[in-house]
Amino acid sequence: MQLTDLTTRVPAFLRSFYFYTGMGFLVWMFLFDANDFVKQYDMYAKWQELKTEKQYYLDNIELVKRERAELLSSPELLEKFAREKYIMKRPGEDVFVLVPQQK
Repeated sequence: MQLTDLTTRVPAFLRSFYFYTGMGFLVWMFLFDANDFVKQYDMYAKWQELKTEKQYYLDNIELVKRERAELLSSPELLEKFAREKYIMKRPGEDVFVLVPQQK
């Protein structure tokens, strides 16, 4: 077999300079570039995680706004909240904090 027989069996587009240049470019972009596929996937996963975190914080903001409006509407609720959450007390009172046992 001669070399000319071998080159005629290979399709013309595989012998093209542009094919090799394009393949080299794709390999470079997929594997070696600063924004390769692995980094793109990691950034996409991080973006999805941040979107769920954002929704969690937006829900918590709404909850805190409702609690704040409820607390500011009544002095009794404000006192109850301060006593339960921050263990505040009046002068001369004793506060006992009960902590459940860990199993």
